[in-house]
Amino acid sequence: MPSRARVTQALVGLNIALYLVLLAHPSLANDWWMEGNNVAAGQWYRLVTSAFLPGTGGLGILDIAFNMWALLVVGPPMERQLGGARYLTVYLASAIGGSVSYYFLAPQSQPALGASGAIFGLFGAWFVIARRLRVDARGVVFLIVVNLAIGFVVPYIAWQAHVGGLVTGAVLTAAYVYAPRRNRTVTQLAATVAVLALLALGVIIRDHQLVGAVLG
Repeated sequence: MPSRARVTQALVGLNIALYLVLLAHPSLANDWWMEGNNVAAGQWYRLVTSAFLPGTGGLGILDIAFNMWALLVVGPPMERQLGGARYLTVYLASAIGGSVSYYFLAPQSQPALGASGAIFGLFGAWFVIARRLRVDARGVVFLIVVNLAIGFVVPYIAWQAHVGGLVTGAVLTAAYVYAPRRNRTVTQLAATVAVLALLALGVIIRDHQLVGAVLG
């Protein structure tokens, strides 16, 4: 990994450190995982924390192993193209986007953990940048299709988070790389705020849906 990929290094280190903490204190999963019922009860922080706490059940160590491998492969070139701040924003927004999608599509009592939503956001960013630079994007498309398919076939994989992260990462990256030269920073900042506002609005709408269902 290039020495300049400091954000990627920090993300990998943080994920591995939290994985070790989770092994020592398994009860942390109950407090951090993404579960619709808890989010509806006001625990919005789970939309973020669940993306930084790898799962220990189901796929076991394969979960964090694959996600960190993908981050090491995709992260450095994305960090180099976008710059550290925009790259980190895409990663975090994709993680939240994956959680919001999971909130809408998954059973409300089914928990989920892992960085896969953020990883798929980087896949989406990779595709957008490849198109912007007019280089062959077929390899990226193949990678996205195969991994999406695996999510639908293999149990214990939150395909809902994959879809949400992919869309969020692609949309936000498109706003970054296609922004006009004039007032580019302002445009990119406005796009970031707009994407985060839409995600927040999605959570509010889903909250009201669930509360309405309970009251009904």
